[in-house]
Amino acid sequence: MNATLLAVALSLVSAGAYAAAAVAQSRLAGRTDPGTGVLRLLGRGAWWSAVGLNATGALLHVAALNYGPLTLVQPLGALTLVVAVPLGARAAGRRVGRVEWRGTALTLLGLGALLLTAGGSAPHETLTLPEALGVGAATMAVVAGLSRPGARPGLRHAAASGITSGVASALTQTLTVAVTDHSGGPLFSWRLLAVALLVSAFAMGGLLLSQTAYRGGLGAPLAVVTLANPVAAAAIGLALLGERLQGGPVSLVLALLGTAAAVRGVILLSRAQARNADAGRAAKESVPVAPVPSRVVIGSPRPAAVPEPVAVRAGGAPYP
Repeated sequence: MNATLLAVALSLVSAGAYAAAAVAQSRLAGRTDPGTGVLRLLGRGAWWSAVGLNATGALLHVAALNYGPLTLVQPLGALTLVVAVPLGARAAGRRVGRVEWRGTALTLLGLGALLLTAGGSAPHETLTLPEALGVGAATMAVVAGLSRPGARPGLRHAAASGITSGVASALTQTLTVAVTDHSGGPLFSWRLLAVALLVSAFAMGGLLLSQTAYRGGLGAPLAVVTLANPVAAAAIGLALLGERLQGGPVSLVLALLGTAAAVRGVILLSRAQARNADAGRAAKESVPVAPVPSRVVIGSPRPAAVPEPVAVRAGGAPYP
């Protein structure tokens, strides 16, 4: 097997692992009380199964990047959405509707258009310590704003999860380039330590935010996560790492069209998710409840009173 086929195979297995993790998180979220704390969540085996699947997907993704270019491996990561939507429907005991397939297709087409505009050269630039701290502070502010109470909490938490995961990927790139740089610089520095701490915090935060987002369903939140992740990473690359879009103004138009298609796909998935939730509630309410028979206790008849014997004299007269 040549390197390209191996990269494709690893990417497909990685997408499957990510999809299985998303379905596991969605099922766990559906069985978990919204007020459940993080510590209680960490004590559940299903949570750690989802964490293990996510870690497996991440390791396979990194391995695929060793055998194939980023322009090949990264678009294949969007197949997570294609795999997760039917897996989630199967876990819920239903079929995937036409609206869900249309939403998935539009989201993937939009993501593909966005990825076609990105540059495919190997990264060389890294974030400085002030830039890394600034990115971390800005990300925390955005996540705090998205996590406030309001309408559509699932989609907002999904956007926050995608942003934190994308920022974690961008910071991981800085960490990887700095560690593998052979310019003779020190392997340990305050910058690398700060970046490593930010990567750990944002990776775990993205996982917990996605767990919260999946409480209302899987399709629309996963589409938002899949869309927000590369957008956040690309924003950092374009603004701070010197990356450029391919094709000039044409690529900008393609990126805008891709964004519009992906947003339309997310809207379709959100509507389908709402309909599925309403249908599930209606099915539960329409189930007839068998009446509970009332318990009637019938007492046994009391025996008739037996008259006491009366003593009589020899002449037949009773004693007084």
